[in-house]
Amino acid sequence: MPEVTTSTIARARADIADLRRGLSELSQWLDAQADAIPHADETRQRVSQLGLFLERLNAGLEQQDRERAQLLGLFQVSRAVNSTLELNAVLNRAMDTIIQVTRAERGFLMLTDEEGRLVFQVARNMDRETISSPTFQVSRSIVEHVAQSAQSILTTDAQRDPRFATHDSIVALNLRSILCTPLIAREYVIGVVYVDNRLHAGMFQPADLDALRAFADQAAIAIENARLFESVRQKVNEISALKTFQDDIFASIASGVIATDWQDRITAFNRAAETIFAVPAARSLGQPYRETLAALADSPLPQLLEEAKRAGKRFVGAEFKSQLPERGAVNLSFSISSLCDAAGNPQGITIVVDDLTEKRRLEATRGMFRRYVAPAVVDRLESNPAQLKLGGQRQELTILFADIRGYTHLSEQHPPEELIDILNQYLAAAADAILKQEGTLDKFMGDAVMGIFNAPLPQDDHPLRAVRAALAMRAAIMRLHRGLPSELQLHFGIGIHTGDAVVGNVGTEQQMNYTAIGDAVNLAKRLQEWANGGQIVLSEQTYAQVREQVAVTPILPFHVKGREAMVEAWEVRGLQVKENV
Repeated sequence: MPEVTTSTIARARADIADLRRGLSELSQWLDAQADAIPHADETRQRVSQLGLFLERLNAGLEQQDRERAQLLGLFQVSRAVNSTLELNAVLNRAMDTIIQVTRAERGFLMLTDEEGRLVFQVARNMDRETISSPTFQVSRSIVEHVAQSAQSILTTDAQRDPRFATHDSIVALNLRSILCTPLIAREYVIGVVYVDNRLHAGMFQPADLDALRAFADQAAIAIENARLFESVRQKVNEISALKTFQDDIFASIASGVIATDWQDRITAFNRAAETIFAVPAARSLGQPYRETLAALADSPLPQLLEEAKRAGKRFVGAEFKSQLPERGAVNLSFSISSLCDAAGNPQGITIVVDDLTEKRRLEATRGMFRRYVAPAVVDRLESNPAQLKLGGQRQELTILFADIRGYTHLSEQHPPEELIDILNQYLAAAADAILKQEGTLDKFMGDAVMGIFNAPLPQDDHPLRAVRAALAMRAAIMRLHRGLPSELQLHFGIGIHTGDAVVGNVGTEQQMNYTAIGDAVNLAKRLQEWANGGQIVLSEQTYAQVREQVAVTPILPFHVKGREAMVEAWEVRGLQVKENV
């Protein structure tokens, strides 16, 4: 049988129209020739019957054409809603097809939200245009009834339908032909499809409702699939975002993190590990850790990893020194534990490594400076290391030299063991006085001590600090004398000078001293050599900066070794304002 197409039906309907016109002309001719033609009435009756047959045939063809259009539309709708999971575009195209097939004026699709309210998703007209929200004028009573009852509604003239004629929305909106059917997924109403024609009554037939139901079934499946897809996509996005977040955290951790599988292959190697070992992650992943960390083959690390793997031991803060090819000597701290799955089965090893190299260097520096300077100065250096500039730099300093008078004569009369004890008591008193004024102990030289002020941290009042330290030193010696026999009661001769010198670390990488060098240091020492026991001598430069704070006695100008010009100096008696020294 040849395929019945739209064009075939159209040609048949055209032929029927031609036959009907021919019959009409024949009927008119028979009426005109009724007296001349025998049996004219019988012929007219047969012509009328033939006309009725053609009417029925034409109606059948129209119905067939409409049904075929509905089937084709349903096929297009089915293909549309199942062609993609982007729901809005699909439903718009599907609704356009339904409007065309049912000859509706408008079509709406509503879905229930989380609170069970119907929310417009698609609103289209016969011109395939989206209807804006102000014209969402539908019969709410019909829509809500269909959503609650899960039953479809067909009315050919809502104005006259006794079920709806009294509803305000029907009357106010002048609604006539209406089709409405529920969207049902997994036995639950998830929405409603509504089409209407406000211009004509009798536009819809039961076949149109069947077509709308079929569309609703397909749309419900598509909506459910799209929702499931959107849920899965959202979960995937959440997982992806979480993984990205975890990767960012993993990458930004200051500690190096390395993970291995049970075959000792590296499965994770973060950015900090790249920095610590100077090895890129791309070159490490998938490789045995012994290759990536070959420089640590002779360290305790392999043994620790083997024990963690074999016996499940956990190590925290295992620190040791190593040599890395790109970095040299380093101090590394390792924390090692088994890596297990959710069931507790071991899958590999996790290694967390912290680079303590700089910290240990700072601690060494801190220990070094604690031997030189007061604890308060060390604390300030730790809080602001930028103030500490290693190496030599020229700056103004105040230098204090103190030497024990009579110590050489004393050493000739007492054994060394007793002398050391006495010497340490005197030097301790001197050192304590310097440190309390936040001065720096430069060095001990036999029975002498040297202190500097205004380094390594700046001190605006460094000349006065040096004077206070000298006075405190003298007072401490007087207190020390109370517990010593007269033959052991010695005094410091103290010289103080302010001037420019080069201060910094001097020596080698293995052995260095923090000290000051320059003519200013020499002059301070010469002043100390000139001073008598218990005498504090200030240079002209120091006195100029503390003259308002100290009480002094001028000293006649004198010569010192290494200088041609006479040196002016002052002896300190005390402070102008009484202070605790």
